[in-house]
Amino acid sequence: MTYNYSDTIEYLLDWYDLNARILPWRSNPKPYFVWISEIMLQQTRVEAVKAYFERFIKDLPDIKALAEVPEEKLLKLWEGLGYYNRARNLQKAAKHLLEDYDGVMPADYQALLKLPGIGTYTAGAIASIAFQIPEPAVDGNVLRVMKRLANSFDDITSSKVKSTLEQDLREIMPLERPGDFNQAIMELGATVCIPGGKPLCQKCPVVHLCQGYKNKNEMKIPVKPEKKPRKLEEKTLLVFKKAGKYALQKRPSKGLLAGLWELPYVEGRCLIEVVEEYLIKAGVRFESIEPLGAGKHIFSHIEWHMMGYLIVLPDDEIVNETSTNHDIWLESLVWADRKEIEEVYTLPSAFDTYKKYML
Repeated sequence: MTYNYSDTIEYLLDWYDLNARILPWRSNPKPYFVWISEIMLQQTRVEAVKAYFERFIKDLPDIKALAEVPEEKLLKLWEGLGYYNRARNLQKAAKHLLEDYDGVMPADYQALLKLPGIGTYTAGAIASIAFQIPEPAVDGNVLRVMKRLANSFDDITSSKVKSTLEQDLREIMPLERPGDFNQAIMELGATVCIPGGKPLCQKCPVVHLCQGYKNKNEMKIPVKPEKKPRKLEEKTLLVFKKAGKYALQKRPSKGLLAGLWELPYVEGRCLIEVVEEYLIKAGVRFESIEPLGAGKHIFSHIEWHMMGYLIVLPDDEIVNETSTNHDIWLESLVWADRKEIEEVYTLPSAFDTYKKYML
């Protein structure tokens, strides 16, 4: 180990005692609460997670409730957090815990690692925070902080770099407060040694130990390979309205947003005349078409550029029953009113620009 991380322990814990944010899963670090919060916090900011966490725990207060909840309700509770496989893996793990551990989270790092959706970071977080087991919890936040401290230009996306840091930290984990030590590093990375901007070094409790700061490299670290450009996809969303209800369709069971509900669409950005012609050819009668403007949604590797139209159909128009006049695509639609869209159907945030016209 080229940098002595043990020198930071006392400073980080003292700082954490004074500066830790009050969070519901910290105030009551039950294993279930820690687990749910850590999964939610992947790819999502703390402030955004708070309300989701409170709602989730209210409806699903324990492992048994999570294991037995219908998937449609589970996904609805997750709606807006994105990366929906996280929720599905939570339920898979809960079923496993119910069957093999009587619905109790095991106080064992290796057992936690075997659960669906749990890697070394989440296992380390649960083990250290909920059970005080001295295991590190290394994610991008922790890698950034520790690499700046060590003035290291290692590629933090490398699995070898991560595993090496995990082992370095495992050797110096404080036996008395391992969970607080892990959370102190996370908190420092979230509020002081921040990503995507100049770190607040003047507020850092370990700035005097930071080799990156000493060598004026804090803005050059961490090192990541340049991201590949996102694939751009253009879509024209069709917000069908009929008798106070709106059309939805289910996405394929595999791939992006698998198994979730979406607004009907056609590929490409279509002018209103093209949409009118498409509906006429599909045999759909409509009363009016209103442009809803452009929208955009960014996924990790794909970027959607969208155009939307509100299409009002006559109350007696049928587009979801077998008909030789209609496109097969239109026959897959289901119709939901505002309450059902709010409470039943999971519509990902990719469609938020146009969802507001349905509520």
